[in-house]
Amino acid sequence: MKQLHIHRDAWGIAHLRGDTADAVAYLQGYAAATDRAWQIQVEKWRGEGRLAERLGPAEVPWDRFARRARLDDTARRCYERLSPPTRRWVLSYVDGVNAALAVTRAPEFELVGARPDPWRPWSPLGVFLVQHILFGSFPNKLWRAHVSATLGPAAVGLFAGEGPAGSGSNAWALAGDPAAGRPALIAGDPHRLLELPGIYQQVRLTGPGFDVVGFAFPGVPGLPHFGHAGPVAWAITNAMADYQDLYREELRRTGDRIEAREAGGWSPVAFHVEHVAVRGAAPVPVEILVTARGPVIDYERGGTALSLRTPAYVDADLGFEALLPLLRARCVQDVEAALRHWVEPVNSVLVADRTGTVRQLVAGRVPVRDERNTREPVPAWDPAYHWRPGSAPQAAADVAGLAVHANDRRPDVAALARDFAPPHRAARIRALLGDGVPANAIHVDDTVPHGVLRGLLARLPAHPLRDRLLAWDGRMSAAGIDAGAFAAWRSALARRIAAHPVLAPLHAPSGFDEVFAPWTDPASRIGLALDGVIAGLPALGGDPGPAAAAALEEVAAADPGPWGERHVLHPIHLGVHPAAAAARLAVPLSGDTDAVLATSSVPGVSDACWRGPVARYVWHLGDRAAGGWIVPFGASGDPADAHFADQLELWAAGHLIPLPPAEEQPPMPYREDLPGLGRLTLTTLDPAADAALVHSWVTERRAAFWGMLGHSVDDVREIYEFVDGLSTHHAYLIRLEDHPIGLFQSYEPAADPVGERYPVRPGDVGMHLLMAPGRRPPKGLTEAVGAALARFLFQDPAAVRLVVEPDVRNHLALRRLELSGFTFDEEVDMPTKRARLAFLTRDRFEQRYAVAG
Repeated sequence: MKQLHIHRDAWGIAHLRGDTADAVAYLQGYAAATDRAWQIQVEKWRGEGRLAERLGPAEVPWDRFARRARLDDTARRCYERLSPPTRRWVLSYVDGVNAALAVTRAPEFELVGARPDPWRPWSPLGVFLVQHILFGSFPNKLWRAHVSATLGPAAVGLFAGEGPAGSGSNAWALAGDPAAGRPALIAGDPHRLLELPGIYQQVRLTGPGFDVVGFAFPGVPGLPHFGHAGPVAWAITNAMADYQDLYREELRRTGDRIEAREAGGWSPVAFHVEHVAVRGAAPVPVEILVTARGPVIDYERGGTALSLRTPAYVDADLGFEALLPLLRARCVQDVEAALRHWVEPVNSVLVADRTGTVRQLVAGRVPVRDERNTREPVPAWDPAYHWRPGSAPQAAADVAGLAVHANDRRPDVAALARDFAPPHRAARIRALLGDGVPANAIHVDDTVPHGVLRGLLARLPAHPLRDRLLAWDGRMSAAGIDAGAFAAWRSALARRIAAHPVLAPLHAPSGFDEVFAPWTDPASRIGLALDGVIAGLPALGGDPGPAAAAALEEVAAADPGPWGERHVLHPIHLGVHPAAAAARLAVPLSGDTDAVLATSSVPGVSDACWRGPVARYVWHLGDRAAGGWIVPFGASGDPADAHFADQLELWAAGHLIPLPPAEEQPPMPYREDLPGLGRLTLTTLDPAADAALVHSWVTERRAAFWGMLGHSVDDVREIYEFVDGLSTHHAYLIRLEDHPIGLFQSYEPAADPVGERYPVRPGDVGMHLLMAPGRRPPKGLTEAVGAALARFLFQDPAAVRLVVEPDVRNHLALRRLELSGFTFDEEVDMPTKRARLAFLTRDRFEQRYAVAG
């Protein structure tokens, strides 16, 4: 019997507690599937390349990519290489997911005529891969290849910087001085694609030696990116590292063989054909090829293919060995040691603990190879571009005062990548911290630089709108009229620049698979890199001035209104439920792509916000409850749930909700108010401290059926010390208003003598109850206690049926069991008694009693 406890706070956030790390993982999986059943199942199907089977032809490009990239196979290989404890922990999470999916129904399943299918042991690793395979650098190399092929290699620099799926994340840390009463602090906000429900799920995980709050990926155990464990806390941003390589593969077909060109000739390629099932259409065949570099993910113009090589694929390792040690971390050194196992994506990490220490480090594997690999697809047959042994060093250093990470180029990451975010966000955060601005105000700072575009405006002839924009303070407030005018001018300019004749070659088909369209769409890439394109256009023979002047006249003749009328929240909805679609509310948003509040849109394409802060947090190391956290929507993925979007208004306004203090513990194992009787609590029996009390009960004549009449205090202590050492048996004291009133034991029948006397079913849980002898109890107490104990046992989602085996002579107990809904079975001979088996199923119990929340 797992000791499990689920508690949901006022925001519906799950606080989960178990007596082992595996039990906590089980419960985390159960809570994830309960709250986000449709979301996590969609991510599982995406990892397996089986989404079109449920949602139709529009999902074929993704499924084709997932199959070609071998996502599910990579997840399986990574799982198989996990250490036994980590593998067991992940499997416990999967067991929890499957237990919840068996009884949870999200409305989307009925709408598409699908049912959740069981998770496999490696499904969480597949979900993690899905979230990050396109998060890395290789799609940008496709765009660079297209720019180089159409405009020439010199034009590639115009588009330097983050791509469409880049970041916008911020994190900062202040070192502390406990002697001066100044604790360390970490704060920040990861920016990713805004999804509904959100990509992060707030959770609290409590087990032996850990009590951690943080943001989890639904479908993935642990808290890999953001966590506060009480004495230590950590947070990450994208290090922008280049760790994914594309190789141009020259292939040839000879009969039934496919061969790839190598340095010394031609080598066979592993290949087979899979068929993607498509809802409402014929299956789509997909050819799967794997070369010595990695899986072939696309075919280019001219007949060459592109293979993808990543550390996770090569090493069959995603870094999951870091997850359990992270939960158990107590200091900065523990977190750093855990993250030495990390693989990808490569992260910049800030860690702080109660000593005031702050440390920054880089976690993940960056292969050692030629510099050209980081720029573009390279020839597979040339050994110059093969990976070399080892990986780039992981930088780490203590922080003396302040550290700011904003995906910018810093000394610790400069050698790991080509493209970084512009420096404005990092500089702005430092300035605000220097002015003493609190964290929650920094989160929503909406000031943007506009140096390049301001310079372009300044070169235009005098014009009332031009003069207004030159005098504007650069704040992208949702209510800002000048912000709205600037954004409208910028978008009109971006459209004209995208249509400029010198950039016309960019609009030729890229030849890449349509799944990569967000990275290879010229209008989007020009809008996102507008500053660089404007600055570099003259080198290509173009002049941005006429486009800027025409855009100014266009906006002056219109009334674009405040920025927030067009800059509205527009999350990606993973499902098909009409209520969820309606919840994509047009919430006005402040901020802009290069503000600290990086609510991104694509100038010239759409002002709607599709990427932004998917969480915010303040990790306070002096008092966890002094910090806060928030997500864009809510804890639940069900549109009918009160917690579907109850954090949205606060998130949009820049507020946080409270964190639970580290000292506060959810009641464990159980607490319940019995109407008219008082508060009942269960506490784990302490064999040494409680032996005398239990002895006074079990040696009373009225407790004869307990079988301990002749036992001494030492005998009782030794018996319960033995029970305490078993993972299959548990003993508790029952208290009513803090007064001990009984002894309760639970056990796994398969590990008990009773299990040899009847066919044990999965989900059977055994129980014994001894009400303390003495004065006559209040009327109804025994029945109320029995019902409360059943509710306690049925907290474990795996518990299906309660099993008891009272002495056949104990007529009072038999009568009570009958009144409580137990059904009787045969008599059996136990080692010390003739017993009567009786059973109570969860369904029968719930028909008789309301299950406590």
